[in-house]
Amino acid sequence: MKLWKGRFQKEADPKTNDFNSSISIDSRMARQDIEGSIAHAAMLGECGIIDKSESEKIQAGLKAILMDIESGALAIDPDAEDIHTFVEGELTKRLGDAGKRLHTARSRNDQVALDVRLTLREDCAGLKAQIKELITVLCKKAKQYAGAVMPGYTHLQRAQPITFGHHLLAYAEMLLRDLSRFEDALKRMDVMPLGSGALAGTTYPLDRELTAKLLGFSQVSQNSLDGVSDRDFCAEIAFAVSMAMVHLSRLCEEIVLWCSWEYKFIELDDAFSTGSSIMPQKKNPDLAELVRGKSGRVFGDLMGLLTMMKGLPLAYNKDMQEDKEAVFDAVDTLKLCLTPLIPMLETMTVLEKNMRSAAAKGFINATDCADFLVAEKGLPFRDAYKITGELVALCIEKDVTLETLPLTAYQAVCPAFDEGVYEAISLERCVEGRKVLGGPAPENVRMQADRVLGLLGA
Repeated sequence: MKLWKGRFQKEADPKTNDFNSSISIDSRMARQDIEGSIAHAAMLGECGIIDKSESEKIQAGLKAILMDIESGALAIDPDAEDIHTFVEGELTKRLGDAGKRLHTARSRNDQVALDVRLTLREDCAGLKAQIKELITVLCKKAKQYAGAVMPGYTHLQRAQPITFGHHLLAYAEMLLRDLSRFEDALKRMDVMPLGSGALAGTTYPLDRELTAKLLGFSQVSQNSLDGVSDRDFCAEIAFAVSMAMVHLSRLCEEIVLWCSWEYKFIELDDAFSTGSSIMPQKKNPDLAELVRGKSGRVFGDLMGLLTMMKGLPLAYNKDMQEDKEAVFDAVDTLKLCLTPLIPMLETMTVLEKNMRSAAAKGFINATDCADFLVAEKGLPFRDAYKITGELVALCIEKDVTLETLPLTAYQAVCPAFDEGVYEAISLERCVEGRKVLGGPAPENVRMQADRVLGLLGA
């Protein structure tokens, strides 16, 4: 059934139908389309725009269609132009003329704008729940390894001692920001567009606030042109997904590094690893690599949405049919990535001894050595910095570490050194002393993990 066929003298070419069809993408909105139609029919009846008995008949018919779709008794016709056409056609087939009254005071333009919002509202709720679950796992692991010393890096060079728990909480903070981005996008999306019509509203006396209330929206759109042409929310959600994928990709990059023999900081459970078809010794972090790779796909979805919208005049244009495939692919990809990543992190084995051994190398306590001269001996920091640099060069020449360099060697470079330097440069002391808010001291890590869990209500 073509809703627009009355104007035309001949049937559309099958190639036109195939190219124009969106049923393969928007069929996922079947329930939301029906829920929106039920609310619209209820409002039409309450306003006396259609007879109350017909409104009730339409609502009952729509509920029956939804039940049949969800039970499998009714298959969505892949040859239908879109999900809206399919549902309305099925309703008319079942109810006759009463079904034809459903579309009174409504266009597919404001109908699809509503359906996409309803669908993304649910999708985002699911993503938020998954992100919270991932944050919870990170926080629990952080508390467990609050005192596990590891090297912190800049430029992928060992820099200063931190703890594994502190490192994991950095990702918890990133993901908290991702949650807030979804929440902000949902606030701006909380606008009910139904009643905008094709672009110019309608002459029927609609109660748009009633429809919004029935569908759980806090406000209605204030401009009919914007109501049907706004897709900011699609781009915002795609951006929120993209930022989340940036964070997951960075985490997965570190997982790939940490699993390597060169690091060997963690080992993934066999259930979340794969092997090689030719090298029997291999245990590959393929899931982490796939998450890293799929981030590019999501960024492409965002760029596609922005490029699609940038040159469109008001109001609706068929280009906007492309919005759903892009934003649905983005949310589906993030969901797909979070699903195995959460248990993969939960079941990984942390190799604390290897982390501690790596932290003992690379002179990552050099700053603490300089701070000892400043705090305990009163030297200016720049002088202490230069002295410590000379000590590091000496250690490299003699193939020793700051911890094993004899005190006589320290004093040959700077007579102010005494035995206290060895306590000052102890890796555990270096970490424990960084109690400044946001620092890696174990007590801080446990406190921050509890703070984040509290924000989640966990």
